[in-house]
Amino acid sequence: MNFFIISKSPLFQGIEEDDIKYILECLNAKERKFKKGEIILYAGDEVSDICIVESGSVNIVINFYHGYSQILGHIEKGEMFAENYAAIPHKKLICDAVASENSEILFINFNKLINLCDENCTYHRRLLNNLLKIFAQKSLNLSSRMLHIGSWRLKDRIISYLTEQAIVNDELEFYIPFNRQELSDYLGVNRSALSAELSKLKKSGIIDYKKNFFKLNSEYFNQR
Repeated sequence: MNFFIISKSPLFQGIEEDDIKYILECLNAKERKFKKGEIILYAGDEVSDICIVESGSVNIVINFYHGYSQILGHIEKGEMFAENYAAIPHKKLICDAVASENSEILFINFNKLINLCDENCTYHRRLLNNLLKIFAQKSLNLSSRMLHIGSWRLKDRIISYLTEQAIVNDELEFYIPFNRQELSDYLGVNRSALSAELSKLKKSGIIDYKKNFFKLNSEYFNQR
């Protein structure tokens, strides 16, 4: 297990790396490896574990009946997913969790996490406090996406997302976690239309980019 990365996870914030080793043994945590494109959790699954990305990254993907799919979220190294489903017994997933690159995932049983062990582990209170913060942050992330896709104009969706990324990174130059297909899925738009609109924004001098690196025009964005 990559205890250094695990220690950077929000779930273990404020807990020393050496103590995490003991906690994971207490929680009987398991580790699994997945190849790029492999499904980690399937829509329809009932899950009892929360998942932490030790290496690689994960996309949360919803597949519609007519064959169209859409990325609802992107989980980076050290981040967690499936905790909201694990918290509700017999709640079935409505989306897939897919490895967007070769990844290692740590599985932790939710019930073991929220219930005190026989040894009355002193770290449980810290873990529960961290878990509550994670639930709150995930709710904010969902609200952000709803804000981005709220406009019917593609330009506004792009500008909304890039503005948020600039705020998060505290820079007008940054990398986004999506490639073009993933970004089009996240924003709920056609990939070709997205590429065309990005090209227009670049030609107009509003943004510049190369692959997933973006630079925003300070004069335009400071006016917003």
